[in-house]
Amino acid sequence: MMELLLKLADDAFFASFPAAGFAMLFNVPRRFLPYCALAGAVGHCFRTILMQFLSVPIEWATFMAAALIGVMTIIFAKRHLAPPLLYGVAAIIPMIPGSYAYNTVIALVELAAHSEVRPEVLNQVVLNGVKTVFILGALSVGLAMPSLVYYRTRPII
Repeated sequence: MMELLLKLADDAFFASFPAAGFAMLFNVPRRFLPYCALAGAVGHCFRTILMQFLSVPIEWATFMAAALIGVMTIIFAKRHLAPPLLYGVAAIIPMIPGSYAYNTVIALVELAAHSEVRPEVLNQVVLNGVKTVFILGALSVGLAMPSLVYYRTRPII
């Protein structure tokens, strides 16, 4: 149990820095930086819990974590009278699928460097590329969905 808490604390700690750093890069006012870091840490921890302990695939875990961040940013926005994206965009940065995109590009370069197409490299390009696209889609839809439902002017039905 203690190992689980240490893993989650480590995950939250190291996810909060890129969220706050990108918030600074996007010129978010200083008083909102802790909220960006908190949303990034909670979202990344939630995704880790879903993946590690509930065996949810990374695409769905990312979608649910981004939706949680979307709900958190609506709460922060109402409290501070600021737009939700002020917090949300920086908070999802730690969940960007950099390793999958990197592996896709490396495999593409390897395909271009050789004269014959090797099936295992082509397979790696397709799998990593599709996973990258689905994770990015999950981030964008998951972050936008709570705002689309909350700020809706007409009834859903």
